[in-house]
Order: sequence, then structure tokens, then C-alpha cells
Amino acid sequence: MSLGKAVRLALQEVAEPGKAAAMQAYMKSDMPFLGVQAGPRRAALKRVFTEHRIDSAPEWRRSVLELWREADYREERYAAIELSGFRFYRAWQSLYTVPMYEEMIVTGAWWDLVDELATHRIGGLLAAYPDAMRPLLLEWAHSDDLWKRRTAILSQNRFKARTDTALLYACIEPSLSDIDFFARKAIGWALREYAKTNPREVVRYVEAKGISGLSRREALKNVTGSTAPAAPPAPAPSARA
Repeated sequence: MSLGKAVRLALQEVAEPGKAAAMQAYMKSDMPFLGVQAGPRRAALKRVFTEHRIDSAPEWRRSVLELWREADYREERYAAIELSGFRFYRAWQSLYTVPMYEEMIVTGAWWDLVDELATHRIGGLLAAYPDAMRPLLLEWAHSDDLWKRRTAILSQNRFKARTDTALLYACIEPSLSDIDFFARKAIGWALREYAKTNPREVVRYVEAKGISGLSRREALKNVTGSTAPAAPPAPAPSARA
């Protein structure tokens, strides 16, 4: 049995069809769901991936993209993402995987698919190959594609003290004027993660750039005490109130 067929059968076995419609509605997905919850999905996929070992990096990349491209249900795309990060294949995470991830990011075009790729796969490649990945992420940060820009912004979310702030800000700034919810949310989330390491610097940056609204609230959500900027004064009551 092929890996793709084994994945589809395993997902069907743990599906709860009565939950599928609600899952699709919550995710606002055009692609239908089978109704597989995250825990049973991960357990089923771990078993399948362990039983169907892949012998080479090119075959692994082909298998990931076949699962992705041929998916009829969203959980099959989740399976492709999990296969792309499965422990057997960590040594195959290289610059050769960038085109695969780029295709998945552009065609996935929604947060539930893109964010895992941004923070774990592209972030991992940035950590391993900074000299090659920095210029690519700067290019993505200026892309017309929202999801490539979001990926560039979120790519260092797990870096903590290793965060390259110059790169972070360079990836954020092309999107500062974007009114799209997912761009603004990404900016705030990336800054909020870095604030766990360097809250004063995040406050300084937020104030210097005049970031407001959703991005600002997200960035400063966990900043408290002397590092937090003072709230703006309340407006004086109107004489006609």
C-alpha cells in the first residue's frame, strides 16, 4: 500500500464525520474536513509514517507534495505538513526543501496551514542556513503574496535571544501599512514573542514606529510594569454629553 493511501485510510478510521461541518465552518475553509481531531490525527499519522519509511530526500519531498496536491480533505494537508517535519527526516531539512515549502505556503494561503510552516520549517532553515535564508526572507517580506510576507515575519518566533532584530524589523516594516488582519496579527505576534526576551526593545520599537491597533495590542499583551508605555489619557467629556 502506498504512503498516500495508508494516510487516507488511517485518517478515515479515526474520523468523526459529525464534527466535520463544524470544523470546516470554524476554519472558514473551502476544503471539507473529515472530522479528525488533532490528537487522534497525530497518533494515526505517527503509526503510518513509522510503518512506511521513506528512503531518500527526493522521495520524501515528492511524498509530501503528493499528499498536499492530491488532498481532498484538510486533514490530508495537515498530514503533509506533519510528514514534512517527521523525526525520521530531520537530516533532510535543507535549502532543497524551500521550493516545497514555498508551494505549500502560497497554495495553502490560510493561517492553519501557513503558520506551522513559517515558525517550524522556514524558521528551522533560517537557523541552519542564515546566510542563504536572510535574503530570501527579505524578498518574501516585500512580496505581493500575503502569506509569504506573514511567513517572513513569523519565521523567528521561536528564536528568543537568538532573534536577529534587524531581520525581524526588516521583515515587519513592508507590512506596517497593510490593513489586512493576518498581516497585522503576524506583526503583533512576532513582536510579542520577542518581548518575552527583550520587552524594553519591543516597547521602544512599537513607540518609535507608531504601531497602533491590533498589532500594538498583540505586541504589548504581556508587557507589564515599568516597561509598558503609559496608556493615553482619556478624552475630556464633551460639554454636550
